[in-house]
Amino acid sequence: MLLLLTEFTMSAQITESEVDALVDRTLKTFNVPGIAVGIVKDGKLVLAKGYGVTNIKTGQKVDANTLFGIASNSKSFTTAALAILVDEGKINWDDKVIKYLPDFKMYNEYVTKEFTIRDLLTHRSGLGLGAGDLMIWPDGHDFTPKDIVRNIQYLKPVSDFRTKYDYDNLLYVIAGEVIEKISGKSWCEFVENRIMQPIGMNNSACSWSRLKDTTNTIVPHVPTNGKLEVIPRYTNHIFDAAAGIYSSVNDLSKWLILQMNEGKYDSDKQLFSKKQHDEMWKPQTIMPLPNAAPYKTLFRDYALGWRVEDVNGHLQVSHSGALDGVFTLTLMIPEINLGIIVLTNQQSGPAFTAISNTIKDSYLGLKNPDHVLALSADRRQKEEDADKITDEVWTTVTKNLKDKKLKIDFKKYNGTFNDNWFGQVLVFEKKSKLYFTSKRSPRLTGEIFYYKENTFVVKWNVRSFHADSYIFFDSDTNHFKMKAISPLTDFSYDFHDLDFNRVN
Repeated sequence: MLLLLTEFTMSAQITESEVDALVDRTLKTFNVPGIAVGIVKDGKLVLAKGYGVTNIKTGQKVDANTLFGIASNSKSFTTAALAILVDEGKINWDDKVIKYLPDFKMYNEYVTKEFTIRDLLTHRSGLGLGAGDLMIWPDGHDFTPKDIVRNIQYLKPVSDFRTKYDYDNLLYVIAGEVIEKISGKSWCEFVENRIMQPIGMNNSACSWSRLKDTTNTIVPHVPTNGKLEVIPRYTNHIFDAAAGIYSSVNDLSKWLILQMNEGKYDSDKQLFSKKQHDEMWKPQTIMPLPNAAPYKTLFRDYALGWRVEDVNGHLQVSHSGALDGVFTLTLMIPEINLGIIVLTNQQSGPAFTAISNTIKDSYLGLKNPDHVLALSADRRQKEEDADKITDEVWTTVTKNLKDKKLKIDFKKYNGTFNDNWFGQVLVFEKKSKLYFTSKRSPRLTGEIFYYKENTFVVKWNVRSFHADSYIFFDSDTNHFKMKAISPLTDFSYDFHDLDFNRVN
């Protein structure tokens, strides 16, 4: 399905046929089944189009109304919800979190007392990248938002409070709890009633289970063992305030138009004030500059639910989103009233980057190398580097299995082990093999293999995780830590934040 307005051909630098060719190359190069692209210019949606299929098993076509999980692009809706409450005088950005959630506790008393609503949104807590994400990832666990409020105190800092950027999800989950506490409505109810419905995002919903019609939705896909595989979608409500929304390029265009209109919609209505709009786009936490990029970037910061940076002297406001089998991007260059939406149903970041960069270059009049080729080469190099690491591990494991002289006493590793925030896991022997399983997140189950010295590796039964991990036992086997093997493992598999002690 194509929505192509006459303004597109009059104002755009890139033509429809060029977008078609670009997306077609991207689908093939990065093995993505389906992509939807939207372009907003001067307050209007000038292109909205779907490419490929929603599901490789059914072959249903993607169109401009196809619903994708937008993942962490949901975070800007959380900050907008809080901005509405600020406008209403119900909260302030710098209110202390414990004022509303008395059970909230961080890693020390000072940080707990000083932690503000703003701190929930700006990735400067002192915790490491994705710390505690195993309470929300992968799906199939039994953690609740209340567990996160209670358990986040056990996560150890890696930097001083408010000194360093490290992306997190848990604090956005807690921000959703603040919204519920203040408004008396769940995060989903508030966002749908106070944001989506007023601006006309009529087909979107804040969680999979709240969609009225699921006939035109994507399924997530992950390359697994050399073949593209359909995997179960993430449906747990715990992640809603950080990554729960389902939407389409048609609906998301209204969100970007609202943003570039500084909170205005329907010509004269104001969803949130210009003051709060400016606050949400104001730099808060310094982010590292890219080591190499096609653009000159002098600053990069995290604001409130948005990343802000300069692209060759132009302000860019954007966010990306990632769930298993889904990668998405929303991007604005307000100086030229340009918005770009790219939604995909495969976890390939280079795919949405290649498309958005090419469209962006066209409107900015920039001449850059072929983004599809450049990003494909970069991805291939990173995969080759990661394969060298993982291949060495599994080659060693295979040799160990064939070594008849090597005898490992599995019995001394058997037991129940506990981590303060993740809970209990079992290490057990069955039919002369050793296994790992989590009580609270049972999909994290797999066979344990001996690697070297006191180090083992666990191979997860669900191969689409791409998250096999080292297990480092102490010599007395009463304690162990973990770490993902591949450097390409998604940061939300934060095994390195676990610290297990034997219970029995």
